[in-house]
Amino acid sequence: MKSLRTRAIVLRRTNYGEADRILQLITPDGRQTAIARGVRREKSKLAGGIELFAVSDVVLQQGKGDMSILTSVRLVQFYPHILEHYDRMQFGYEVLKQVAKASEIVDEPDWFEITAEVLSALDAASIDIRLIQTWFYLHHSALLGHELSLWRDVDGDALDAEAEYRYDVTEMGLRQVAHGDLTADHIKLLRLVNAKPLKVLVQVGGIDTVLQQCFETARAHAAL
Repeated sequence: MKSLRTRAIVLRRTNYGEADRILQLITPDGRQTAIARGVRREKSKLAGGIELFAVSDVVLQQGKGDMSILTSVRLVQFYPHILEHYDRMQFGYEVLKQVAKASEIVDEPDWFEITAEVLSALDAASIDIRLIQTWFYLHHSALLGHELSLWRDVDGDALDAEAEYRYDVTEMGLRQVAHGDLTADHIKLLRLVNAKPLKVLVQVGGIDTVLQQCFETARAHAAL
């Protein structure tokens, strides 16, 4: 039988039978479903490698239908500090849930990189959770095919650095209005978030005054 060795993040674990678990995984090779046989038994060698909020090295053997068999697993990176902060833990669970749902619609290897980057950032308490959330919402939307336009408004006009905007929920874009809550500084940060990895964004200073509104805009656009 064919086998695949790859990195994986567990998105969902479902108990099956007396001692097995069905695993929903996201990998650099896309979405995978696997059964971990006997993993709930006390001395199972697989149990330690299928933690949530972790990246593991797995070997999947082709099984019947679309379900593989987990034959080997090794924990590569666990992010324990996520569990120390309730808001970060809850958002971590939300990310796993949304990636599991979205990858059923669009099965792209990029989901693995997005999830891994978010988990790594959530593990670092020094990174503002709103920045992580803004990043996830924008990249989640883009991968599903409805990227937020940060260069043109809902009327198709180029964004004006001197103008102010608000997010139009119905049109899913920016609309120019008098006394809007999105200025050139907000749009500049949103463009950076859309284009750069989180490890680069954490080095950008002076974003505190605009981050909250950027977060609210990205969340509204993702509609999660």
